[in-house]
Amino acid sequence: MAKTATAYKEKMKELSVLSLICSCFYPETRNKLVCEFEDMEVKAINKRASGQAFEVILKPLSPVSDAAHSLPSPPKKDISLEDIEKKLEAAEDRRKYQEAQLLRALAEKREHERDVLLKAMEENSNFSKMAEEKLQMKMEQIKENREAYLAAMLERLQEKERHAAVVRRNKELKEELTA
Repeated sequence: MAKTATAYKEKMKELSVLSLICSCFYPETRNKLVCEFEDMEVKAINKRASGQAFEVILKPLSPVSDAAHSLPSPPKKDISLEDIEKKLEAAEDRRKYQEAQLLRALAEKREHERDVLLKAMEENSNFSKMAEEKLQMKMEQIKENREAYLAAMLERLQEKERHAAVVRRNKELKEELTA
């Protein structure tokens, strides 16, 4: 790869030297016209460090060139009253069809909006019912827990009363036995 790059550099040096020698033998300046079109010329300008540059020269328009570019218009047809009426009927049919399409699209849009609204109302209703049922269940659970708590307190109170009665009876028996 390095040999190829070196060989390429050498070849480029040789070409530059050859170009210099040729310019010494042929000092006349050449027309550097690269390309010519109908209405413009393209000339190469001296090579720049960043690449090549070109000059584009536009030629003024001439009456001859205008005639070459103009296209003949198609021949006019004689249009009858029937043709005009047919075209008007076709235009009216298209207008009615487009109007029907527009009305159909609006009806579909209205139907979709109604469906969305009904679905939203149904979901809202379902959510309200679920929230109400959940609240009702929670209230029932709280009520059951309170009743269970009160029953447990009452049971403990009765147990204390029974124990107090047993202790009193034992105390009375003890007093009777000691007296």
